Amino acid sequence: MRALSSDARETRAPRWATLTATVFGTGYLRPGPGTWGSAVTVVLWGALAYSVPSKLRTALVIALAVLVIVIGIAAATQVCRASGKKDPQFVVIDEVAGQLIALIAVPFTWQSFLTGFILFRAFDIIKPPPVRQLECLPEGTGIVLDDVAAGIYALLVMQILFRFFHLLKYA
Repeated sequence: MRALSSDARETRAPRWATLTATVFGTGYLRPGPGTWGSAVTVVLWGALAYSVPSKLRTALVIALAVLVIVIGIAAATQVCRASGKKDPQFVVIDEVAGQLIALIAVPFTWQSFLTGFILFRAFDIIKPPPVRQLECLPEGTGIVLDDVAAGIYALLVMQILFRFFHLLKYA
């Protein structure tokens, strides 16, 4: 599909979709909009998690991840169609979903957050199987689900580091 100029485009994505898909404009930051999307997610989740009792954090981050996946697929689909691009770089809601998944049930420490950030970004960039294959799914589904898979890889490594090697401790 060929990208059209904004003048030639007949339709624009609804404002809610653009704001959601770009995480309120974070996707327009350079360099590396995906890295910015992940970093914003870590900071916002840290601030929110700080204000939530520790017993509720895991359930809350899972619920947020599911909500972001569902809304993110719809928003990314709208923006993808309007932009004429298969996977626009400025769509970073997928990074939010994957990064939240990477932070499920991890200790509330800066070391855990940094490790989760690095692992998620690494898996998102490297895209080991089946992550890359998920990109072939249509529109917002492919955009979001490949990052969900990268987040699951990061989550698994985080849990192994924490539970088996005790490399990450609860504060």
